[in-house]
Amino acid sequence: MTIQAINVRNQFRGKIKAIIEGSVVSEVDVETPAGIVTSVITTRSIRDLNLVIGSEVVALVKATEVSIAKL
Repeated sequence: MTIQAINVRNQFRGKIKAIIEGSVVSEVDVETPAGIVTSVITTRSIRDLNLVIGSEVVALVKATEVSIAKL
């Protein structure tokens, strides 16, 4: 599969640093030049994409809401 175009502007290229696997969903930490990006995806997707620590990936971030809390 090759991605030729996508409309997500916030793209972070990096390598998988850690995977915390659960029975249904898992956390994937991606080390990027901007810092660590964490994704929660299905464990099935991790297997289907053959994701392992060290895999080169692109984290695509699309947010419709950003919340702010006063410290």
